[in-house]
Amino acid sequence: MATGVDCGEGASARQHVFLVPEYLKDASKKMKSGLMFVKLVNPCSGEGAIYLFNVCLPQLFEIKVFKEKNHSWFINESVQSGGLLHFATPMDPLFLLLHYLIKADREGKFQPLEQVVMDDMFPNCILLLKLPELEKLLRHVTEEKVNPEIDKKKYYKYSKEKTLKWLEKKVNQTMAALKTNNVNVGARVQSTAFFSGDPVSSDKEEDYICYAHGLISDYIPKELSDDLSKYLKLPEPPASVPNPPSKKVKLSDEPVEAKEDYTKFNTKDLKTVKVCSGCSSKSLESCGC
Repeated sequence: MATGVDCGEGASARQHVFLVPEYLKDASKKMKSGLMFVKLVNPCSGEGAIYLFNVCLPQLFEIKVFKEKNHSWFINESVQSGGLLHFATPMDPLFLLLHYLIKADREGKFQPLEQVVMDDMFPNCILLLKLPELEKLLRHVTEEKVNPEIDKKKYYKYSKEKTLKWLEKKVNQTMAALKTNNVNVGARVQSTAFFSGDPVSSDKEEDYICYAHGLISDYIPKELSDDLSKYLKLPEPPASVPNPPSKKVKLSDEPVEAKEDYTKFNTKDLKTVKVCSGCSSKSLESCGC
């Protein structure tokens, strides 16, 4: 479902175009604040990112933006410049919870979840505690304890071993999706790793694992991504050869400014050279003819 979202008041309010699942259309009707745009931590970079939170379910969606130069949208009677297309896709909230669990693990002790998931920079992180089947999700990445003598409350501690097993399942699920949709990953893996040996045949099992690992790595810290690579026994790319850009650079229509004076190679300068007809020397002064 495509929809326009207002980002201001009045007739000149700027709008953005979103592609969202069809069932989200009913969420904003049931509650005035059924859909919320919130700023949460990016579990890979640790920086802030915008997410969409469905309060009715509740459910978390990540926002991806497709951008091309010189594009616009016609929305009702207005024209919106920029032409940005936003995609809202469901996201496993456990990736965001992992960020806080790994951070809290530095203290090396079991803690209540509300003490772990807290962030002064991104206070909306407490919305993650409202997600359904939260305790069931946490079993994939944590050890838990209950103290029946005190408060019968659950305490959690990050488990690297459990997390790697869970991430392996994520990689396998991603591989299955790539194969089901007939995505050719062989050439992409080869260009990313910049193999200098024999050409890699497309659609090998190893290619699917490497590509799926790369996709999952966009949602976890770099250190955990490296640990997952070792856990999956993936080949290491050559250290001596730098990785090429992952995306093709779009050619610009703007003129390119020369960094060197090419006027010294002008043909009018080359025509002034005189050649001796007797010895073919280019210097008439030293030819001796």
